[in-house]
Amino acid sequence: MSCSSQPFTGPYSGVLPTYEELKEEHQVAVLGAPQNSGTVTSTVVNIRSETVVPDHVVWSLFNTLFFNPCCLGFVAFAYSVKSRDRKMVGDVIGAQSYASTAKCLNVWALVLGIVVTIALIILTATLAH
Repeated sequence: MSCSSQPFTGPYSGVLPTYEELKEEHQVAVLGAPQNSGTVTSTVVNIRSETVVPDHVVWSLFNTLFFNPCCLGFVAFAYSVKSRDRKMVGDVIGAQSYASTAKCLNVWALVLGIVVTIALIILTATLAH
């Protein structure tokens, strides 16, 4: 092994490089040459959420036809249709809001319809006796 001194033949021949210059050379070696800062193109990917919003149209129609005290079944049907419209437009929050109202109205229409039906049966049985 020879211990002869060789002159420094880098880009900085004769002058020692500064820390910043060495750091920049290292970054270029590791990361590659700097890219042009020209126009940047982007891609947008729309992912549809598979959130299922029940609109309760069938239940509302049933309540409209058979249990419709105080027109609750009809109002529930109207909210169910609004919920379906919001869902078709893509407004999931609005569809959930209308569906929740339709469900509440359907529950009340069903309960009141059953209570009225039972009351009419009891009343008919009591008067017929």
